[in-house]
Amino acid sequence: MKRCTGACARTEGEAEMNPKQKKNLVRILAAGLMTVALHFLPVTGLLRFLLYMLPYGIAGYDILFKAICGIKNRQPLDECLLMTVATAGAIVLALYQRSGDYVEAIAVMLFYQIGEWFQSFAVGKSRKSIAELMDIAPDYANVETENGQLEQVDPDEVAVGTIIVIRPGERVPIDGVVVSGTSSLNTAALTGESVPRDVAEDDEIFSGCINLSGLLRVQTSKEFGESTASKVLELIEDASLHKSRSESFISKFARIYTPAVVGAALALALIPPIVLLLTGSKPLWGTWIYRALTFLVISCPCALVVSIPLSFFAGLGAASRQGVLIKGSNYLELLSETRTVVFDKTGTLTRGVFEVTAVHPDNMDEKQLLHLAAHVERYSRHPIAASLRAAYPNEADNCSVENIVEIAGHGITANVNGDTVAVGNGRLMDRVGAVWRSCHKDGTILHVAINGAYAGHIVISDVIKPHSALAIRELRRNGMEQAVMLTGDGKAVAEGVAAELGIDRVYSELLPQDKVAKVEELLAERETKREKLAFVGDGMNDAPVLARADVGIAMGGIGSDAAIEAADIVLMDDDPLKISTAVRISGKCLRIVRENIFFAIGIKLICLILGAFGISNMWFAIFADVGVMVLAVLNAIRCIHIQ
Repeated sequence: MKRCTGACARTEGEAEMNPKQKKNLVRILAAGLMTVALHFLPVTGLLRFLLYMLPYGIAGYDILFKAICGIKNRQPLDECLLMTVATAGAIVLALYQRSGDYVEAIAVMLFYQIGEWFQSFAVGKSRKSIAELMDIAPDYANVETENGQLEQVDPDEVAVGTIIVIRPGERVPIDGVVVSGTSSLNTAALTGESVPRDVAEDDEIFSGCINLSGLLRVQTSKEFGESTASKVLELIEDASLHKSRSESFISKFARIYTPAVVGAALALALIPPIVLLLTGSKPLWGTWIYRALTFLVISCPCALVVSIPLSFFAGLGAASRQGVLIKGSNYLELLSETRTVVFDKTGTLTRGVFEVTAVHPDNMDEKQLLHLAAHVERYSRHPIAASLRAAYPNEADNCSVENIVEIAGHGITANVNGDTVAVGNGRLMDRVGAVWRSCHKDGTILHVAINGAYAGHIVISDVIKPHSALAIRELRRNGMEQAVMLTGDGKAVAEGVAAELGIDRVYSELLPQDKVAKVEELLAERETKREKLAFVGDGMNDAPVLARADVGIAMGGIGSDAAIEAADIVLMDDDPLKISTAVRISGKCLRIVRENIFFAIGIKLICLILGAFGISNMWFAIFADVGVMVLAVLNAIRCIHIQ
């Protein structure tokens, strides 16, 4: 895979104008000033013609060259040929009429170049956020040699398991695990978040982040081509291949429209003079050829061909700046039509990490009950045991734990300081003869008994993400009509989460294939309304549903290969609130696209009719072509600033 160096990306992203833009601006100014100066120069005849051809050539030599290449490659019907025919025709008319007025031809070429310059500058601005994201590609990796020296090598050459050193200020080149050192990482390029992330020994880190403070020694866990930075860059590079319906329409429209207007211009130049000639009137060849040339200039579809892809490109850039990677403008368009959002629960609306949320003891305080449970679960690898140890981190202090017995489907028993302690579900309590009681809270209930006597219970549940409720509210504000949650959890837990977040419909105790079937039902419901459905999941487990939905949104987080592969949209920081950000960007982007389509086509049609009847001249044609393009481009770059 090609990698963009940091210096290259910074130059493209930060420069106000690139060398080509500066060169074209100089050409425009030189041709314009020269044309103004020639207007006051008292020369006539051949010398006047040759002098005026100088600014004409300066302003349009590349357009003339492209037109010739188009004819040579048998693809002549583009805007370059239209500009060449129109301006050359205007020059021939000036020679035929001996008026010596070549300004119109130069002005057409000059203002066309001004429009092209505006387009180039706008594309450069919209590329800035993409360029900043492309800057995540590292230039080198510091590999420690046998004598302890650091050697800079190409990241592609670093094998899995190699120890690399990342100094303060350097980018993380390859995904890996911290072997030694502590530091803070700037993850803004990947997640859009400015808050640094602290890392220490045994923490996983991802390529593309910037090491802010301490020295880190990292053991690589992936090859460079499989690391986060590479995956993200591939996603961005492929995004332009997926065109929206609007872009496809414009491409088809231009292929039909261009030959149609060329034929109409020829008819306008030939048919009226022939009819006049046959009726015994003067044919007025010059008048009708001038109208045909004006018609050609007006007809150039530049505003549509340029502004529509630019709008989507700018929208994709705005989304990437917020940490939302959209794989193509087609998904951006589909997202704007989405009215139902279906969520997975665990890892999407909740953290997917169990925590102790309540402690209800009998005849002892909460700390003592946690103390006993943590001791019994000391050696268990179960996620619930980890949550107990996190709630009571000092479980190893001054305690003798012996005869640990894990009973499958029930829990664990052990001798703690001479007492027999049982920690598990209701079946285990029945087994040891303890009279237990249920809990009103939702979650996994761990009952505790000491020597057969009930001591209380601990509630462990999945914690809801901080922004989940706000994300649902913001989605409603942005046009979502229905929020649905699918989960494999029990009914009580699922309904509790749904009620807390304001979910409209919830389906619980579902297997992966059940989720696909349920999404099929929801899609059938929306089909009659021609509205789209988005599914939000957390990667590999939800891949079948992500693929079936109209829009698959992965809460994969940085480093999740499964999420990047399966989804159409990837939220790089696992924050569900970013879904509403993506919806808002897509809605505003599509509104700007529609504005440009209606504005450009409407103005073109009006001007074409006026040009055909001779009401508008070449100067009016220049506004209809270049003016409309400049206005459409300026409107399109508003997408860059969508928040």
